[in-house]
This record gives sequence, structure tokens and C-alpha cells, in this order.
Amino acid sequence: MGLVPLFVVLLGVGCNNDNVSSDEDARRAYLGLDQSIGKSVNLGFQGFNMASSANIAPQTAMGDKAGTLTVGGQVDQGASANKTMRLEIGMVMYDDGDIEINDKHDKIHVVYDTDVDPANQPYLEMKLSNIPTGTLDGKITTNTSLMGVYHLSGDLKGTLALEVTFSGTLMACTAPCMVQRVPGSTHVTGTATNNDGGVYMIDLTI
Repeated sequence: MGLVPLFVVLLGVGCNNDNVSSDEDARRAYLGLDQSIGKSVNLGFQGFNMASSANIAPQTAMGDKAGTLTVGGQVDQGASANKTMRLEIGMVMYDDGDIEINDKHDKIHVVYDTDVDPANQPYLEMKLSNIPTGTLDGKITTNTSLMGVYHLSGDLKGTLALEVTFSGTLMACTAPCMVQRVPGSTHVTGTATNNDGGVYMIDLTI
């Protein structure tokens, strides 16, 4: 699965600090979610390793400052070395702290929430190939009804919809085997686009 652009659609978001371009508004809106991508992927792996059936019990982590991030869903069953996880991402007052927005160290503060219904939460899919030493491919996206969005409060208001594609490498393991990804091997790429047409190019490794 090759990498394709990451699209973020920002609906009705504005910054109360100053007048900025739409491109800058899109960048600021994304920055507060940047660390949550790696956290979401790691929670998916944690649930996969703990699962004893097709269901992956919800796995929860705290925001760096406050709130919670929860990932849960389902995984393929059977003895195949290839597995697909289908997960939902839930946030309640998720807050990684102040966001530094420029080299002058100016900061804004944004808090993120999602719908309480998992069916309306951002969708995380991960495909593990040739477990335990193969590859990881995945995406974070909205559902077909564009309901899987992040709700912003604080210095930015509105709704943020992510469509992320990533690819990485799995790590060899010893008994008892816990499937893991190689840290620093997962590449995420694409763009962030807001409702005014502003675009922010994203390219990160987690």
C-alpha cells in the first residue's frame, strides 16, 4: 500500500489571537493533533496484543496536559500472518498543552473532542503483513458520512477531519511475542486543508 496524501478539512475554524492567512490557520489547527497520531497507532498495537477474540478492548492514554484518547475496535481472527485492525479513535477534552506556533515562541491552546458514539468517531485502520517482522500500512480517516471528526475548542473553534495514510516496519519479537512497530520507521505524509482553501504540507515520521 503506497503512501497517498493526507487531507485535513477544517470547517469554520478561526484563531482569536490575530489575523492570519488561511494556510497558517490550517497549520495551527493540525499542530495540536500531531502527537496523537503516534499515540493512536501505539494504542492499536497495545489492544491487538491483548485481544483474545475479534474484539479489541478500548485502550486509553492521557493527553500530555489533560483529557483522554481511547482506541478500540476489531481485528481479523485466525492463524494468518496478515491481520487488519478496524478501530475508532475517541477523545474527551484531549489536550497536549500549549502549541508553539512560531520562532518567537508565541503559543495557542486547543482542546479536542470527538463524538461519544464510536460509529461517529475518526476511523483507524492498520494492516499488518508477514507478522512479526513484516510491514505496517494504515490510515486515519472519517467515515463515509464525514462524521468522524475532531471538535476544537479553546483558541481555535470548529471541526477538523483527518485522512491520514502511513507505512512502516514491524519489529522482531521474542516469547511471549508482542507485535510492535519499529520506532521511527512509520512515515506519514500529505496535506492539511481548511475551509478557506488554506493548505499546510505534512511530512512526519513516528
